[in-house]
Amino acid sequence: MSVTEVKSARLRDGERTRREVLSDAYVDGAEAATTDFDAPFQMLITEAAWGSLWSRKEWTKRERSIVTISLLAALGHYEEMAMHIRATARTGATLTDVREALLHVAIYAGVPTANTAFRVAKQVFADMAPGTADDRS
Repeated sequence: MSVTEVKSARLRDGERTRREVLSDAYVDGAEAATTDFDAPFQMLITEAAWGSLWSRKEWTKRERSIVTISLLAALGHYEEMAMHIRATARTGATLTDVREALLHVAIYAGVPTANTAFRVAKQVFADMAPGTADDRS
């Protein structure tokens, strides 16, 4: 019996939540790119990050989105931050939410870090559907 044949409830929750936040297209692409080498990692993040954390009911997806963007920016993980900014279209976090999160990053993690995060965020919002950022502020 393979790992994919026996799924925990947490893994199933993680798969559902990951799709809700990142989209079916994104998750389908990630799954298609998964190899035997990184399959255990994909399972880990789906179960732990998406099933154990993002599926919790104590915070909304919008709140988790804001915190996640802040943390990723503060740590300089801009590619992952960009993915989560794109996900704001699905989580309900607004352009204003992202701006305020990045202002916090400037004070608590440093201006150069926030400067790069703002540049990346501006590009991501510009690349999103026309009017998306302005309509969600």
